[in-house]
Amino acid sequence: MTAAHAGGSPEPARLLRSMSMVGTMTLLSRISGLIRDIALSRLFGAGPAMDAFFVAFKIPNLLRRFFSEGAFAQAFVPVLAEYRVRHAPAETRELLDRVTGTLGLVLVLVTLLGVLGAPVWIMLFAPGFIDGDGRYELAADMLRFTFPYLLFISLTGLAGAVLNTARRFAVPAFTPVLLNLVLIAFALWVAPALPRPGMGLAAGVFVAGAVQLGFQIPFLVRLGMLPRPRWGWAHAGVQRILRLMLPVLFGSSVAQISILFDTLIASFLAVGSVSWLYYSDRLMEFPLGVFGIALATVILPNLSEQHARASRESYSATIDWALKLVVLIGLPAALALMLLAEPVLATIFFGGAFTRVDVAMAAASLMAYALGLLGFILVKVLAPAYYARQDTRTPVRIGIRALALNMLLNVVFVLLLIRTGWGPPHVGLALATTLAAAANAAMLLSGLRREGVYRPARGWPVLLIRVAAANVAMALFLLWARRDGVDWTLLGSLERIGSLGLCIGGGFGVYLVAGWLVGLRAGQFRVKRTGDTYNA
Repeated sequence: MTAAHAGGSPEPARLLRSMSMVGTMTLLSRISGLIRDIALSRLFGAGPAMDAFFVAFKIPNLLRRFFSEGAFAQAFVPVLAEYRVRHAPAETRELLDRVTGTLGLVLVLVTLLGVLGAPVWIMLFAPGFIDGDGRYELAADMLRFTFPYLLFISLTGLAGAVLNTARRFAVPAFTPVLLNLVLIAFALWVAPALPRPGMGLAAGVFVAGAVQLGFQIPFLVRLGMLPRPRWGWAHAGVQRILRLMLPVLFGSSVAQISILFDTLIASFLAVGSVSWLYYSDRLMEFPLGVFGIALATVILPNLSEQHARASRESYSATIDWALKLVVLIGLPAALALMLLAEPVLATIFFGGAFTRVDVAMAAASLMAYALGLLGFILVKVLAPAYYARQDTRTPVRIGIRALALNMLLNVVFVLLLIRTGWGPPHVGLALATTLAAAANAAMLLSGLRREGVYRPARGWPVLLIRVAAANVAMALFLLWARRDGVDWTLLGSLERIGSLGLCIGGGFGVYLVAGWLVGLRAGQFRVKRTGDTYNA
């Protein structure tokens, strides 16, 4: 009997339950985030103040990819999972204490540099703001409040990684809801009372970070895993995490340069371009977060344990199971988002300071982002298959190629749209991101196949044909239901909500019925036990 059968590999039902729970908590987070964005769009629109806020909030969010869910998490989770399997509890506790102390001190120093050098950060990220319209000064002042969010959210990410490794997925998945609730409160009641309302939003980011960290501490106490921070640079486990982090840090540096390049270009485009890209990206992130990130969150610790127990068949089966779910759910989500871009934006954001022009501009970039949703989800799912084996170099090399392509296409597409007038220039940035994500996913999948880590199970051609047929049926329904030729911004609020509800509900129903008619069944997406292992 293999280790996988003996209890090392998680039961398939538990995998699905965990993903469903994370997906549900993430759905709550996305819904609250959507309410937050509605409040921001109605109160502040897509003008200079929101451009400044989105840049000031983006900087700590980008840097947390080094210290939280990015380089650190991808290195820390596999090592912590291995310690839990192969080492005594006291050794696992010491690793956690040393990692927390080391990470915490580094974060404090980086945060101080960020607060003191706020004007320089804004100059680097958004040089187009330095044109006398006030965005530069406002963004720098905001950054002094938003930068400490990096400290809070990175430690929150550390706590979440510990909870995820202990299979407590719900708490970390729910925590982002608190950010949204705090920002909604500050947008409604604090910001309007200030001479510069945008500063109220920046203060809300600071408070939200502290609330998120404080929320997770009692759950760590209950597990007996509350760290006692101790400096541990020389600790063997910390050194191992650092070695695993280095390639990802290098790749993340390139990623941040690419994102910096996106923001830099957008800052030179029409006022509102940064905000249009933000609102369209937020809607694209909704299905990505609810499904893609939930799936990736669940499979990383499971793949890490399967690798630690040398269960190759279970490892491949878990990847295959995840890819089938991506095709089943991700493809219709991308298609629906593309076809309903303008109706969704008009229904959710139109009104107050968010104008018809804002709806049209954000819809254009949303359609471009939607084309890449499947690629974004695949990257989230495929990268953990490398990190779980403590191979951080390969996805970094692949990511560098994709990001170089992204940067090149940014320039090409923006210049092309400016010269030809085929569309708003900011759409070029979204389209470049989409194509780069598709290339990234293709290279990751090819690498897993080439190394023999992933072997597709039988039935993929038939599955793809069935899913494609169900998507065609759904697309035909949506093309009819979205009422082409009708300006959704001229409809009343209730009529917009009802029409969009018909589109979404009807499209989902058509997809389910059509899928059932062509032979899609739930059993095709379960992990089944075969001998001593699990196979999709």
